[in-house]
Amino acid sequence: MAWSSRRRLFAMLLVGAAVATLPMQPAHGQTYPSKPIRFVVPFTPGGSNDVLARLIGQKLSDSLKQAVVVQNRPGAGGNIGAELVAKSAPDGYTFLIAANNIMAINPTLYKSLPFDPLNDFAPVTMLGTVPILLVVNSDLPARSVKDLIELARASPSGLTYASGGSGTPQHLSAELLKSMTGIKLTHVPYKGNAPAVTDLLAGQVQMLLSPINSVLPHVKSGKLRALAVGGTERLPYLPDVPTIAEAAVPGYNSDVWVALVAPAGTPKDVIERVNREIAVILQQADVRDALVAQGIEPMSMAPDRLAALIRSDLARWGRVVKDSGAQAE
Repeated sequence: MAWSSRRRLFAMLLVGAAVATLPMQPAHGQTYPSKPIRFVVPFTPGGSNDVLARLIGQKLSDSLKQAVVVQNRPGAGGNIGAELVAKSAPDGYTFLIAANNIMAINPTLYKSLPFDPLNDFAPVTMLGTVPILLVVNSDLPARSVKDLIELARASPSGLTYASGGSGTPQHLSAELLKSMTGIKLTHVPYKGNAPAVTDLLAGQVQMLLSPINSVLPHVKSGKLRALAVGGTERLPYLPDVPTIAEAAVPGYNSDVWVALVAPAGTPKDVIERVNREIAVILQQADVRDALVAQGIEPMSMAPDRLAALIRSDLARWGRVVKDSGAQAE
């Protein structure tokens, strides 16, 4: 072989070796999504989780040019749907619409779970919050949180409060108020929030800490009286209703949040892309208006911030569950 030919061959071998050592670009990121995406809602259709899934799913389908299918898998306080996602392939095609009761309450409420909220899921983004509203029957002589606390302290048996069942946000929100004030409250659990609201309207129970979408129409009609908001900020559509913290109980904070999580091990580039897409969607005026009309406050969040929130709420609500003695029904 001539010297010039050997030089050309040697150069070609060097180029080939250099190309072989270049980092490979992930094919997943280049082609995603290449098939329909599944949003698993671990509750029945019609609730806040379902509303968020369907509205955001449709918008995400438009932006990604791929179908987003919503699948309802209710049961066991959301645990059945959560287990399904935890055990799904971490390929970016299955996501869980995860309310805070699944991620932060159920791990203490249930004796055993088929998933670990910290290790079996990859946080993607927050979707929204549903404010908790402290309401009383309009016949109860309490027009503020301070009035309510004084009334409870003056009553030998305290006050009765309704909830949608043991371990629900309504139940634990009241138990948090009870522990932070030392007042007497008697829990009256129902099978769901709707019958709890019905009996509150009838005067069978005296108070309820409820997701706002269930009680706001009755507050506007004057059948129920709103004393305070459970979260850290007043609501723009109820500007005269203070937070529980500013009204009488500093440090009180309770609301319902709904997030999007994926199976642990889902590619980081997929999580980041879905996070970005949803952040844009939640800023769209029609989306915000539709969610607010359902009592949902739109909110996006970086994956690391959501992970920190899950850890802190898991510890915080775990203490409330243990102190209250709540058990899964």
